[in-house]
Amino acid sequence: MKGLLQPNEKIVFAFTPNLDPSLRFGEGYVILTDQALIGSQPKHSGASDWAFQRWALEEIHDIKKLDRAGLAILEVLGRDRLLQSWKFTAAKNNQCGQLVAQYKQLKAGSLDPSEQAASICPSCGGTMAVGQSVCANCAPTAVPETSRSLWRLTRFAKPRLTMIIVGFVLTLLSTSASLLPQLLMQPLIDDVLIPHQEGQSGDFGLVPWLLGGMLLSAILSWLLSWAKTYVLASVSEQVSADLRNATYSHLQKLSLEFFGGKRTGDLISRISNDAQRICDFLSIHLLDFVTDVLMIVMTTIMLFCIDPMLALVGLIPFPFIAWLVSRVQSKIRMGFARGSVAWSEMVNVLADTIPGIRVVKAFAQENREVDRFRQSNDHVLEANNRVNRLWAAFSPVITLLTDLGLLVVWCFGVYQVYRGGVTVGTLQLFLVSIGRLYVRLDDMSRLLANAQRTAAATYRIFEILDRVPSVSEPQKPVAPGRVRGAVSLQDVTFRYGSRQVIHHVSLDIAPGEMIGLVGPSGAGKSTLVNLVCRFYDVSGGSIKIDGTDIRSFPITDYRSNIGIVLQEPFLFFGSIAENISYGRPDATRDQIIEAARAAKAHDFILRLTDGYDSLVGERGQALSGGERQRISIARALLTDPRILILDEATSAVDTETEREIQEALDVLVQGRTTIAIAHRLSTLRKANRIIVLEKGRITEIGKHEDLLKQGGTYSRLNQAQQQINLHEEI
Repeated sequence: MKGLLQPNEKIVFAFTPNLDPSLRFGEGYVILTDQALIGSQPKHSGASDWAFQRWALEEIHDIKKLDRAGLAILEVLGRDRLLQSWKFTAAKNNQCGQLVAQYKQLKAGSLDPSEQAASICPSCGGTMAVGQSVCANCAPTAVPETSRSLWRLTRFAKPRLTMIIVGFVLTLLSTSASLLPQLLMQPLIDDVLIPHQEGQSGDFGLVPWLLGGMLLSAILSWLLSWAKTYVLASVSEQVSADLRNATYSHLQKLSLEFFGGKRTGDLISRISNDAQRICDFLSIHLLDFVTDVLMIVMTTIMLFCIDPMLALVGLIPFPFIAWLVSRVQSKIRMGFARGSVAWSEMVNVLADTIPGIRVVKAFAQENREVDRFRQSNDHVLEANNRVNRLWAAFSPVITLLTDLGLLVVWCFGVYQVYRGGVTVGTLQLFLVSIGRLYVRLDDMSRLLANAQRTAAATYRIFEILDRVPSVSEPQKPVAPGRVRGAVSLQDVTFRYGSRQVIHHVSLDIAPGEMIGLVGPSGAGKSTLVNLVCRFYDVSGGSIKIDGTDIRSFPITDYRSNIGIVLQEPFLFFGSIAENISYGRPDATRDQIIEAARAAKAHDFILRLTDGYDSLVGERGQALSGGERQRISIARALLTDPRILILDEATSAVDTETEREIQEALDVLVQGRTTIAIAHRLSTLRKANRIIVLEKGRITEIGKHEDLLKQGGTYSRLNQAQQQINLHEEI
């Protein structure tokens, strides 16, 4: 390792991936220095010494961390090819994220390797560098340049291009109109006021025309400003609405793998808070920015046309301001990115505790949750204060430079007036114009904070939009229509990251057949059902419906043939009728009632105050577990699926309720291909076959009675179930 380091080369960060290319556990190294990236693949037991490779930072185009359902990958990209990749488990996510963050800062020139020292992240306990408020696991691994980040919003602006052009023209006209009073000021002073003061006969006939011109230009500027504000604000609201719709729509297309690695509060914060921040920027700050730019450009052109030398003197502070902005903007941008993450963490606390308020109160943990929220809120305050301290030092400097610029204009202008180079009216025109120009410049510098905040918000939005579903639509889709329900699993394997949970499972299910899945916890029952529903794609082998690979079907069309009844039924806030008809919104009231009757739910629904129009409350909390389950059965029954999935549908209810639910299920499974997972084996006695899964493998297949006679795993599970039932009766 020492031989790989150049003289005076300093190590910035080290990452230790723990999976080799064959997904065997081992220990490897990825070392970031101030000049290069040095790495070796993990070495498993029995392997030879590490073989290190070295890539200069100039060779590397980017470093990315990719998540793949528990398995993560670090990729080192060159300009035109993949240089190297390392695989690792989720336990290494924080460390890898820190490496990527350090690389981004090093490339941006904002990292001094000599100042690196590890500290503890207040959000998750991970490691972070000096100057960071949260670690890389809590903060975005990269925040792109502001212009690039905001430029990506143009894809949503293209459909509104005509209105944007109209708004730009109105902005140009209103800015031009606002300059007219300044131009009329010069003849008023030089041709009227000064001659009169010196005892000469000024042309007072110009006064009504000049003052009238000022009045008309002010009114015209106001009307044009109102029109352009209305047009561009309307466009920005439409663009923001399109952005929210696109983000939520794309979120619905993403696979369960994505949601498994995200917190609800963070996603809510992105679509609501970040999208609103973008909307505010587009509708308010960007409009001001465009107006300021046009005012500065047009004022500068006007001043250079009148007196180039005086105009040049007046613009002396500009290079210093531009240099200062370039130095500060990256730090402000990173500060706002950390603030967004801290805000999401605070929303995560709300998303955890409000739906789980019963558990909080049941265990008397109100004070604990208040403290947790206060800590998250303090992180938001700390992140924002860091930015505010930087901004507090930056903004007054801009004001000082603009004041100095005006002083320079005064000095040079007075000198020019005394030597007869310019008139008093011209000097007054310059002072007013440059004063307004500096005010605009000061406003633009203040806009920098909003631009950086919006860039961070845009990055977080596009993190969702850039995510590709792991379960993808077929390139040449085959319409499934209404399937018969023949299910065939052929040598199916599946892994969560590095852990293989399904091992070469093959099974054929005839149309209308009921299959029971049993086995100890962690055997792979729910995973197998998720694969049939195509919530995940198989790692190997195939699953076919009516002889066609399910990966050939459009996802929505395929899942319309599947009905699911879960162990913990989820009901949306709304009426009972709306929940029953969720999978079939166009269902009539008679069809809803018929489904509820079949699900044995009609009687208890009628006992409610508003019947089918009764609100079920948040997540159905106004109903008992058995009532929620029967509504979910009615919901599945109304869609008339050809393939039915029952995932522990009766395990969370008492014996009497189980009997009622079982009667409803008996109606539901008629004529449908059914795959039922159950711990209560009594619910599977009517199954045509029972499949016993152990450690992701099929170990037994047969009917209830036949499996009992074999004396294997199923028999032991049945005996254990009988003992539990006996204890419950006692």
